[in-house]
Amino acid sequence: MRLDALRRTRAIAAKEVRQLLRDKLTFGMIVGIPLLQVILFGYAINTDVRHLRAAVADMANTQLSRSVVAEAQASQVMDVVAVARSATELEGMLRDGRISVGIYLPPDFDRRAAGATRPAAQLMVDGADPTLLGVAQGLARMPLQARGAPREAPAPLFELRNYYNPERRSAVDIVPALIGVILTLTMVLFTAVAIVRERERGNLELLITTPVSTVELMVGKIGPYILIGLIQVTIVLLLGRLLFHVPVVGSLWNLYLAALLFIAASLGLGLLISTIARTQFQAMQLTVFTFLPSILLSGFMFPFDGMPRFARWIGEFLPLTHFVRMVRGVLLRGADLSGLWPEVWPLLLFFAVTMTFAVLKFHKRLD
Repeated sequence: MRLDALRRTRAIAAKEVRQLLRDKLTFGMIVGIPLLQVILFGYAINTDVRHLRAAVADMANTQLSRSVVAEAQASQVMDVVAVARSATELEGMLRDGRISVGIYLPPDFDRRAAGATRPAAQLMVDGADPTLLGVAQGLARMPLQARGAPREAPAPLFELRNYYNPERRSAVDIVPALIGVILTLTMVLFTAVAIVRERERGNLELLITTPVSTVELMVGKIGPYILIGLIQVTIVLLLGRLLFHVPVVGSLWNLYLAALLFIAASLGLGLLISTIARTQFQAMQLTVFTFLPSILLSGFMFPFDGMPRFARWIGEFLPLTHFVRMVRGVLLRGADLSGLWPEVWPLLLFFAVTMTFAVLKFHKRLD
């Protein structure tokens, strides 16, 4: 009796294994998800942030000022990617998100450096992310003696100016980006399941017999979710403002326009997944598969500049990376969408590519 039960159990287990092996997508997820998690967590979790994008406004342009800039760059804490002509231009670069750190060396830098009563230069930091502020504080304490200008009681070389998050609250940095995280999960999952559910219920065959074209079906499917996405944006904004006192410095019009672009990109990805998956379970698995890299490599959890180069390169292909930069820029820094164009066009391109592939893939299946 016990042997019969054991034999039946073994037969069921063997059937389950064969079924898993036949389902290549599920088998790929079984292997792919742990691989993806280990690789992404290993590379993305890095609190030793270096190579911050920086710009320099050297109003003194002397040997001493140039040596200060050279040594700051040699510390590998920052990489000088731009040169500004004034402190105002540096502030504009910070506002548009083009740099994280600005170094301002005044015309009388050498005279200030010879004194001992006040900092000789200014270090302007996008302090929305408290991690970056902590890294910049280390740079601000860089000793001036190394430049060959000893002082009896040296003041700090740099005066640190913290922009956009003077209270250094983590919620100010996290809550705006949460809009993108929530939209990524819900928009991709909703649309990924939408087409598959129609197929499983047999409704797709009925739709094929109607005059509805593939494009009309796709656009009609994502239409309601655009409204749902905007409602979610409003809810997060209200909660962020009421509970966490997150400032809204920029235009709400710009914010909702940015959200629309991101929602469209997420819905395009969801539709593409729905044309690949054969069941709702597979659609959910693929959604999780795309969700993990978005969380870890977008700059939502960990500073983007602290990641290895190839991880940042992958992150540039993720819509959430660009939306996080946009929403933080508009909400916290008061940036305009025209100044955030480097983040706008990747979302437009991502939407166009995913929708094109989704329509082509869906049309192929109908044939």
